[in-house]
Amino acid sequence: MTYQEKKSIVSILSTIFIFGFYIVYRYIQYPDEGVVGTAIFHYWGSFVLILALVSIIAHIVISIIFIIVYRLTTGEEEPRFTDELDQLINLKAYRNSFFVFVSGFLLAMVSQVLDQPVPAMFLILISSGFLSDVTTSVTRLYHYRRGV
Repeated sequence: MTYQEKKSIVSILSTIFIFGFYIVYRYIQYPDEGVVGTAIFHYWGSFVLILALVSIIAHIVISIIFIIVYRLTTGEEEPRFTDELDQLINLKAYRNSFFVFVSGFLLAMVSQVLDQPVPAMFLILISSGFLSDVTTSVTRLYHYRRGV
């Protein structure tokens, strides 16, 4: 298994772990059912901002740990260059990720047009962000294994 495949698998697992852990952590803090207005927007706004921060920091830490473990177990350094194949795979992964997120964004807006509750919009947006992140890693893994 190549370095890129291992990195993609670690990225998928870390994304699922970070998102799952954060969802469980924040579910406990969900406001009461009767709360409407600014309290619900405060909850969802802080949910998204803190998730973004936690996700970025956790991905950086996990990447550093992965590089250290990879170097210790294989004795090799991680590749310092990207060739045309790597760039093409990254472009395809970002395209698929973008498609998933934009589809989720449009679905979230449709939920508001159909008079769904505000939390439904935020849940759709957060889910599409999660799925787009997973889509990036899955697409990379697929193309590194099967080719372009």
